[in-house]
Amino acid sequence: YAWWDWERWEREIDWMALSGINLALAFVGQEATWQRVYRSLGLNQSEIDAHFTGPAFLAWNRMGNLHGWAGPLPPAWHLKQLYLQYRIVERMRSLGMVTVLPAFAGHVPQGLLRVFPHVNATRLGGWSHFDCTYSCTYLLDPGDPMFQVIGTLFLKELIKEFGTDHVYSADTFNEMTPLSSDPAYLSRVSNAVFRSMTGADPEALWLMQGWLFQHQPDFWQPAQVRALLHGVPLGRMIVLDLFAESKPVYQWTESFYGQPFIWCMLHNFGGNHGLFGTVEAINHGPFAARRFPNSTMVGTGLVPEGIEQNDMVYELMNELGWRHEPLDLPGWVTRYAERRYGAPNAAAAGAWRLLLRSVYNCTGVCVNHNHSPLVRRPSLRMDTELWYNASDVYEAWRLLLSAGAALGSSPTFRYDLVDVTRQAAQQLVGDYYLSIRRAFQGHALPELLTAGGVLVYDLLPELDRLLSSHSLFLLGRWLESARAVATSDREAEQYELNARNQVTLWGPSGNILDYANKQLGGLVLDYYGVRWSLFVSALVQSLNSGSPFHQDQFNQAVFQVERGFVYNKKRYPAVPAGDTLEISRKLFLKYYPSALRRRRAGPA
Repeated sequence: YAWWDWERWEREIDWMALSGINLALAFVGQEATWQRVYRSLGLNQSEIDAHFTGPAFLAWNRMGNLHGWAGPLPPAWHLKQLYLQYRIVERMRSLGMVTVLPAFAGHVPQGLLRVFPHVNATRLGGWSHFDCTYSCTYLLDPGDPMFQVIGTLFLKELIKEFGTDHVYSADTFNEMTPLSSDPAYLSRVSNAVFRSMTGADPEALWLMQGWLFQHQPDFWQPAQVRALLHGVPLGRMIVLDLFAESKPVYQWTESFYGQPFIWCMLHNFGGNHGLFGTVEAINHGPFAARRFPNSTMVGTGLVPEGIEQNDMVYELMNELGWRHEPLDLPGWVTRYAERRYGAPNAAAAGAWRLLLRSVYNCTGVCVNHNHSPLVRRPSLRMDTELWYNASDVYEAWRLLLSAGAALGSSPTFRYDLVDVTRQAAQQLVGDYYLSIRRAFQGHALPELLTAGGVLVYDLLPELDRLLSSHSLFLLGRWLESARAVATSDREAEQYELNARNQVTLWGPSGNILDYANKQLGGLVLDYYGVRWSLFVSALVQSLNSGSPFHQDQFNQAVFQVERGFVYNKKRYPAVPAGDTLEISRKLFLKYYPSALRRRRAGPA
């Protein structure tokens, strides 16, 4: 939600209230307060500018993973975000929600070392695929007096500005290895963070993500977990069991060694499009956690990295917070379809029951990064495995289309039709990729040209047309929302670069390439489509010349395409064009029969 305006925020907060959510993060605008604190400590503007990332990467700046990338933050950004935060906090509290404010986790800008040369700070290692240009944050030693000075100063400023509901969030070691595994050190760190909170608010309660424990289980052994958690008095910390639907931590930590926790569904990484869910795990998980010996579970929560996808999964999770036992899922999803479209419809209900049992029922450890060849940089070693029967999605597509005459005026139906058609097209891309690879490996040039031609010149353009027919699947909407925050042309260009980079290269050189991939009208044609065209051409050239295909050379060539897209300044429509039902029907008539034949023939 980097680019949300007040209207969008208000809608989200109202939906949260209607869903019964009573504890919500209120992180917007914190950089304005941090800037004030850093200035009061003697840092200059260029040192502050070198610290903050651009808006699209602030989440990782706040957790100490990144600094500087895609920044700096213009003065107008701070003012507009402060204004938003006032309205967000007021709205949340007026609806009875407890707001969670950010607190100091121990990370400091490099400029602090100039002002206080004797401060005891150590540089952590690089994060993900970033080197120290934009990563390797400085962490204050928990015993250094500046830890309490900075932490308490920041929180006092924040409370003066926004008031408080006494719950604060801070994450010191998110995806970063601590300097020492000594339990005494880890306990000192959490105790220092907590004391910097109580220094400003004696009633402080710390809300902490439990992601670190499952992300680096080799480091976070029971002794280390216990030490970090017990650096804070029991009951004064609430841990978010962040990925409980796939990798619950409470089970191997004896219910977080006595600290209260919230059973959370993470569900989506990177805000990817792609139908996905773990409905059985979601339906049973919270109740198993309540029954766990000496359970300290105090609620259920949603913690997706990106929203605006897979609405059904979030509605299901929210409903479970009100229940005493698991739901009858087929019955529930039938009623869901009726509520969603405003009328009972047998075909639509049948489609949802098929989706529920297949694409929404990933079992085992399921991590929802969309790995479809559609949204990945092409290679000869791409993953086409599905956790479900693809035929169920094709049949759900057929059923939804058949309900078009009755339900076509429903906006939610049109959205779902785009989404299911998009999923079917994503599956088709996987099939054509396998045909391309098989033809190349068998030196069958005509077959390669046929499969590659259909993919590049028909399927991807048709998918792009479909996505362009719905406002929520438009690249132009995403880019215009970024530009709309700006107060000058220069800001607009910076924000647009942030928005383009996040959904593509994710860093200066594809550091976390395609992590936040989206299937948007404009992006499919001009980014994914161009990559696929280059890949097919490279394979054809390899067969024609008899020279081997070199992935490294292709990567270098395709990087120029990817980078070119980020910087090309092409404007995209923010208003949909075309009739969703008509385009979906055309795609169906063209591809459904062959898709069924391929499925009957078995995997390639």
